[in-house]
Amino acid sequence: MLEAKQLVKTFDGFRALDEASLTVPKGTVYGLVGPNGAGKSTIIRHLTGIYRPDSGSVTLGGEEIYENPAVKRRIVAIGDDWYYFPQASIAEMAKLYAGMYPTFSWERYEKMKEIFPLNHKQMIRRMSKGMQKQAAFWVTMCCMLEYLILDEPVDGLDPVMRRQVWSLLLGDVAERGTTVLVSSHNLRELEDVCDHVGIMNKGKVLLERSLSELQDNTVKLQVVYPAEEPTLPAELKILHRSHVGRVYTYIIRGNSEQIRQRMQICQPLLLEAIPLTLEEIFIYEMGGADYAVRDIIL
Repeated sequence: MLEAKQLVKTFDGFRALDEASLTVPKGTVYGLVGPNGAGKSTIIRHLTGIYRPDSGSVTLGGEEIYENPAVKRRIVAIGDDWYYFPQASIAEMAKLYAGMYPTFSWERYEKMKEIFPLNHKQMIRRMSKGMQKQAAFWVTMCCMLEYLILDEPVDGLDPVMRRQVWSLLLGDVAERGTTVLVSSHNLRELEDVCDHVGIMNKGKVLLERSLSELQDNTVKLQVVYPAEEPTLPAELKILHRSHVGRVYTYIIRGNSEQIRQRMQICQPLLLEAIPLTLEEIFIYEMGGADYAVRDIIL
């Protein structure tokens, strides 16, 4: 299990991580989401052992990650800006990774030539951003490690290659039990692949749950009343309310069935529950954290 507890990191007086805690269950795909500046990349650099925490702990299987080469050999990462030597080709970076990770598979490396349409002897710096991202996946996925950490992993890839990469990643999760932590702003894409979700803001992890639990715990209701809108039950935790004509829409935190039962006292003519997307959940959760979409008159 990959875990951060009460993590604090400060840069020049700015608290980038403020007692942030998260737990990535083994064998899952964990989506880390949040607004720009929330601390996602900072916590990823702790999970990969690049940064030393000011306080708190970052562990894998109970062992500290920072300055622990044996633990780091179980983790491989692709950052938003993948590092490579300026004069290196894919083949040369593969040799570097093979020297660092004993599990590196040259057999898989050869098979990847059929998937990624790249010249593995060409210098990476002469490739486009999308090609460089493909090169990163080519080399990294040959390491055959337990933990894969990705920061905006498919940014710059075309739709076909995005689907190809996700297919490879999910294949490793299903067949080898690989654990994947992925930070991305593409919530629609994460919704298709993630088991668990963590939402960050201002250096804190506001919540983390399985995706199914998160969707079950937030309800979108569309309601029509026989007359004016009545007073709603006080115990309902309403995140958002709007209406168009006689159709009222509510976003409510809680169990769907219990909320529907409580709403019956309002004697609605129509009461319909609509599944929320991960993007909607993120927007309304962040609205509660004072990060809402605001109407501005220009």
